[in-house]
Amino acid sequence: MVSKKDSNKARLHRHVRVRGKISGTAECPRLNVFRSLNNISAQVIDDVKGVTIASASSTEKDFGMTGGNKAAARKVGELVAKRALEKGVECVVFDRGGYIYHGRVQELAEGAREGGLKF
Repeated sequence: MVSKKDSNKARLHRHVRVRGKISGTAECPRLNVFRSLNNISAQVIDDVKGVTIASASSTEKDFGMTGGNKAAARKVGELVAKRALEKGVECVVFDRGGYIYHGRVQELAEGAREGGLKF
């Protein structure tokens, strides 16, 4: 009998591998992405202090649309960029969380770039 591979376990393994190479500082924090089937969220994290500087998610109360599509991902990217700029963060390191840079993850990144973040 052939067993099916666990894709989330493989993603977590990729994420750990990437996290060994990138880290966020106070000057250039990490923009982390989490994507589920129905929603998407992003956080700007200072790994030195271990604090979240800004965050945005499609599960927020006043978001106004479903979070499982590209338009919502772009809106989350613009929202997290706006909140990060209010806190004085312009430069970030993009952490795709082990996901492929395609689809909703790519739209979130482009939305963050349009919002004013540099990476």
